[in-house]
Amino acid sequence: MAERSPLVRMTGVTKTYAGITALADVDFTVHAGEAVCLAGENGSGKSTLIKLLAGVEQPNLGTIEVDGILHPAMTPSAAAAAGIAVIFQDFSLFPNLSVAENIAFSAELSAGVKLFRGRHVQALAQRTLERVGVQMDPFAKVERLPVAHKQLVAICRALASEARLIVMDEPTTALTDREVRALLAIIRRLKADGVAVIFVSHKLAEVLEVSEHVVVLRNGRKVAEGPASEFDARSLTHHMTGRDLTVSGPVPLDAAAPVLLTVDGLSKPGAFQDVNFTLRAGEVMGISGLLGSGRTALAKALFGLVTPDSGRVTLDGREVPLGNPVGAAEVGIGYVPEDRLTEGLFLTQSILRNVGVGRVEAHARGPLLDLDALAAEARDWLVRLRVKAPDPAAAVRSLSGGNQQRVVLARWLARAPRVLILNGPSVGVDVGSKAEIHAIIAELATQKLGVIVISDDLPELLATCHRILVMVEGRIVEDIASADATEDGLARRLAS
Repeated sequence: MAERSPLVRMTGVTKTYAGITALADVDFTVHAGEAVCLAGENGSGKSTLIKLLAGVEQPNLGTIEVDGILHPAMTPSAAAAAGIAVIFQDFSLFPNLSVAENIAFSAELSAGVKLFRGRHVQALAQRTLERVGVQMDPFAKVERLPVAHKQLVAICRALASEARLIVMDEPTTALTDREVRALLAIIRRLKADGVAVIFVSHKLAEVLEVSEHVVVLRNGRKVAEGPASEFDARSLTHHMTGRDLTVSGPVPLDAAAPVLLTVDGLSKPGAFQDVNFTLRAGEVMGISGLLGSGRTALAKALFGLVTPDSGRVTLDGREVPLGNPVGAAEVGIGYVPEDRLTEGLFLTQSILRNVGVGRVEAHARGPLLDLDALAAEARDWLVRLRVKAPDPAAAVRSLSGGNQQRVVLARWLARAPRVLILNGPSVGVDVGSKAEIHAIIAELATQKLGVIVISDDLPELLATCHRILVMVEGRIVEDIASADATEDGLARRLAS
């Protein structure tokens, strides 16, 4: 039986930026109806390969073929005409337009349509939604949709433009487990319809579940390739990082450790109700729940970003002012948000400034600011948290997700908090950075900080936490010692 021709073939592609090699002599193929897992840590070359495929960048060396046709200089319009679509993490949708308008926009643009055709747009959108088996109001404004629905709109937009290859960049980062299951079912449906998918994700188990083929990049080179059946999460991690990452669980908790934080009867109707717990010095406590369980609202309430209607919070016996983030920070509570890009970082400011902004008052000398001392302290924290930053004066947006997360951690640790709340500490980071962040959490526990980890990543909770609180509809329904918990058991409790 003759080997079928690939839909896309990239041969010997090499890309350099200012003398730095981002990709080196990489071969990559995708067949129709196939899902390929493109794996690698941040900085491995995944994004560069996708940009070359989408025509956003051109290779210095190598060739790109689609259906056997050579594209010496792939451009975005040529990629779109060849049926290649990339769904980035921000989805690139028009929030003020309807679902139908977003789905049909690219197809109408490619067809050269100059006037809006309402009936045609609605019919095209409806056919595309039915193709993926999704029911959604085509008249709904995209800005009002949950993340999972926005992602479906982006997929439908690609299909409406007759995409034959869809690249999904971190498609499951902001989804709940239930939404991930639904997305994987849609990917299977697309494959059965002959659409190829390149799946880029840090959640390795999900990637392997839906992919037939795996390609692993490290430092710009292809280091492993083969059928997905030949890989598991452990082997993928080894190929991605070049080392074996062990999961040892949380450091033992001192039985005599004093109580640091007490939460008593905290309530905000519609968000969370009658929340009670204590946190001890050196303890890492997890809080998990499905989307809408109240876990993030609770985290923000502990830091003063949400004002409870009743209840009290005390730290070291001192009452924490509710609804006052400045007051919460002053008594020793720190908060690392889940969305570091919009809530945790000043993206256009330097890495040093992002670390040092929380310590400005400590380096004030009357009306003046000791900038040298502030910068020196910030540099010290970058070293201590192993932030990979070739130029600390560069904008923080130039860093990978894992390094950005460590910058936010550095800012708070420089303030020497007593309790640190981490909301989704490893969201959107690669496996190597994730392991390093977990090691930082363990180190904080040995320093007698109290740490609260908000996450729906169950392996992460089991690896880092001494106990896990389960939230359902705004209430804590279980308090489980991690030593007595399993991933399957937690998943059942969350789904119940």
